[in-house]
Amino acid sequence: MDPAKIMELIQKSPTEEILTEKRLQEYLEEGKKLKHYIGFEISGFVHLGTGLICMQKVADFQKAGIDVTIFLADYHSWINKKLGGDLTVIRKIANGYFKEALKQSLKIEGGDPEKVRYVLGSELYEKAGVGYLETLIKISTKTTLSRIRRSSAIMGRKEGEIVNFAQLIYPIMQVADLFALDVNLAQGGTDQRKAHVLALEVGEEIAGYEPVAVHNHLLAGMHITESIRQKILKAKEEGNRELLEESIMDIKMSKSKPESAIFIHDSPEDIKTKIEKAFCPAKEVELNPVMEIAKYILFRDEEEFEVFNSKTQERKIFNSYQELEKDYQEGKVHPADLKLAVSTKLAKLLEPARKYFLEGPGKKYLEEMKEINIK
Repeated sequence: MDPAKIMELIQKSPTEEILTEKRLQEYLEEGKKLKHYIGFEISGFVHLGTGLICMQKVADFQKAGIDVTIFLADYHSWINKKLGGDLTVIRKIANGYFKEALKQSLKIEGGDPEKVRYVLGSELYEKAGVGYLETLIKISTKTTLSRIRRSSAIMGRKEGEIVNFAQLIYPIMQVADLFALDVNLAQGGTDQRKAHVLALEVGEEIAGYEPVAVHNHLLAGMHITESIRQKILKAKEEGNRELLEESIMDIKMSKSKPESAIFIHDSPEDIKTKIEKAFCPAKEVELNPVMEIAKYILFRDEEEFEVFNSKTQERKIFNSYQELEKDYQEGKVHPADLKLAVSTKLAKLLEPARKYFLEGPGKKYLEEMKEINIK
């Protein structure tokens, strides 16, 4: 494929940052084979951020002819006390519900789940053997304790929330994983930036190459408040990256905060209820979770969106997100009308995943989740 087309697919929304674009361009010009990976902790139900936003980029990488890998990080989940810190349960869910949820999400986004390499963390470490430990130690000698503590955001924790030594190993493991998987293109949300920057810094010395990192947008949760929104806008205005990165944990859609998340198998009624309750300030589009769903999910590949005006009884078709954004900012689209339109279209988009898990082969995986009381 033409390097320009590959670059276009990699840059496509929801990509927000490429570290570094220069290195990626060099790889493309050299004809170097790009090998991708994205890693996931195994915890609760898969929501729109994990399922649709992340899988959008996996589908893009596939379309670009790039080998893709999904890393099921069981040991990381254990360290971060997910699923009660029970490694047996974590592995069961990793190879059951979680993998199937990612497959269904990738299908929705036009990707091919059968052309993905799925790697369980413990299997990687068993295969890598002592070499992984050696890499881990080498990386550890290239960083400091204070830097690792500041990197705690990659596991959804603030610096003061580190409660045991194992959690300090986590960021270094994430860097070592990249080299153990023999990949050169790491994907993650913008909250994974600190680990990826470290990988870029030590890559040449540790593994003989500098990888590329692609960071996708983190979808805002339904639970945002105006005070949180103003805090983040101020941090952006001041260029306070540390505060911004810390604030990501407060605003992103998270399975650990069920009120913030829409799950890929939610019923139309659940989707409607969650979006009706969502923060959606009139005339404001930045950090508006309902507008974010429209922008990053509903308008991404299908540029047609209908909104019914409950006051005038008129229907308007928007052919681009920019058109919708303009009308919303001007007050021509009421938040309640926007919410109804978004929930209706989103429920239709998620129908294949919902049917798979509620009526089809995936039903047994949801039952397993209920058995271990997963929310």
